[in-house]
Amino acid sequence: MRSVERVTIGLPKTAGELRTAGYLPRSVKVELRDNLVAALREKRNPWPGIVGFERTVLPQLERAILAGHDVVLLGERGQGKTRLLRTLVTLLDEWTPVIEGAELHEHPLDPITPESKRRAQELGDDLPVAWKHRDERFAEKLATPDTSVGDLVGDVDPVKVAQGRSLGDPETIHYGLLPRSHRGIIAVNELPDLAERIQVSLLNVMEERDIQIRGYTLRLPLDVLLVATANPEDYTNRGRIITPLKDRFGAEIRTHYPLEVAAEVDLVRQEADLVAEVGDHLLEVIARFVRHLRESSAIDQRSGVSARFAVAAAETVAASALRRSALIGESPAIARPVDLESVPAVLRGKLEFEAGEEGREQEVLTHLLRRSIADTARSAFAGLNLRPLAELVSDGHPVATGERVHAGDLLAALPELPLLHEVAKRVGAGPKDPVGRIASAVELALESLYLTRQLSKDDDDDRSVYG
Repeated sequence: MRSVERVTIGLPKTAGELRTAGYLPRSVKVELRDNLVAALREKRNPWPGIVGFERTVLPQLERAILAGHDVVLLGERGQGKTRLLRTLVTLLDEWTPVIEGAELHEHPLDPITPESKRRAQELGDDLPVAWKHRDERFAEKLATPDTSVGDLVGDVDPVKVAQGRSLGDPETIHYGLLPRSHRGIIAVNELPDLAERIQVSLLNVMEERDIQIRGYTLRLPLDVLLVATANPEDYTNRGRIITPLKDRFGAEIRTHYPLEVAAEVDLVRQEADLVAEVGDHLLEVIARFVRHLRESSAIDQRSGVSARFAVAAAETVAASALRRSALIGESPAIARPVDLESVPAVLRGKLEFEAGEEGREQEVLTHLLRRSIADTARSAFAGLNLRPLAELVSDGHPVATGERVHAGDLLAALPELPLLHEVAKRVGAGPKDPVGRIASAVELALESLYLTRQLSKDDDDDRSVYG
């Protein structure tokens, strides 16, 4: 037995049973509102997986849903707009009744197409009922220049006309994505990329809820929540949202990048697929690096620095640690600050630089990465005097690191020093942890001393020596 049939055992199978059980038609916006209110009252998080929007974007979106508004999210690339829209589906009922065999997701007690109305009249209470999961009630369309009115709204089906039906017969229509999203949510990504004449086709759907195809109007009381994403107008010259369409959206909500370092770290930890262990202190370096990039005059801020950059950076650092582990037999694979050096070279192409910075890209990225390491070390070791470590290294105990230097060799170069235990503790490593975690903490302290000019660092091929 199929899983859907197994889950829906005991649910009404005909329109008559549905009416007796009290499954009365309810609009999708009312359904979303009721479920959101229930989640808020029960202190449940209605937005699983959404990080950094708790006090800004989410309250605005919740008000828009409670008001029954169609929504457009406005923000630069990589701010989680699409992820947020996909989360809306969790506010729908898990299962909803539809007319079995109908082309659209019509409620058995409220059919809207001519064919379904005829079936409902003929079969009455025996009209068969099927059940749709909420995941099937969410449709997503990436707006592209080649998108047509037929894709979104519908067009005349030549096969049905060839079967003998007249051209004006409503049943000759092949429905597009919007009608097929009846009683659900449709998300249009990058809405300004739609040609203006295509945007015009959405006007009647959003306001009058009818469809105009090939010169005749089919009155369909569509029940949809239309949500869209767009970039700020000063970012893209590919297109714009036409004024009449913008006016039909009840809410325009601005998104943003994470406002706090901790939120950026949480986001990276949640989204990144790490093939090796990457400590929070290294993720904090990456988070600060991304924030410095977003504030840098050398970076084109109109295109933004996507959160995907931070995720890719963390994955690159983990990959560097795994490569070192494979090369020298270090196990388990644990990232160290030396692995951060791989980030600028690998991810430089994901950034847009200002025109005057041509040829200085690597220099800019290296400088900002060093600033990020220094800021993280300053935060981690605040109030801790690292001077004894600097004096120890300067007095004849140079420490080497690199992609072919084992964590144990790095620690073996230093005599026993109580300070090292405190350094490890500050970044969450204990004496019983793998040596890679402790070495990662010590290396961060050494790099901090180098960046504050208390130690020197000589680079030699694949090795760096602090002395």
